[in-house]
Amino acid sequence: MSAMSLLLLLIGWFVLLVVCWPLALLALVLLPLLWLISLPFRLAAIVVEAVFALIRTLLFLPARLLGYRRN
Repeated sequence: MSAMSLLLLLIGWFVLLVVCWPLALLALVLLPLLWLISLPFRLAAIVVEAVFALIRTLLFLPARLLGYRRN
């Protein structure tokens, strides 16, 4: 996460705190829980991406062995 997006997120949270403080506190409590819930889905996405990279490597292996080079 870049510094600018972190700053915008912090400013947005402070605006929400001023406008509706119960919702801001609820967001402060629920966001770490949502992050924990999303971790298995992120890991599954990493595994699927690795499997596709392995399949692509296996499919292009004969061409690489025959001397094909990308430009």
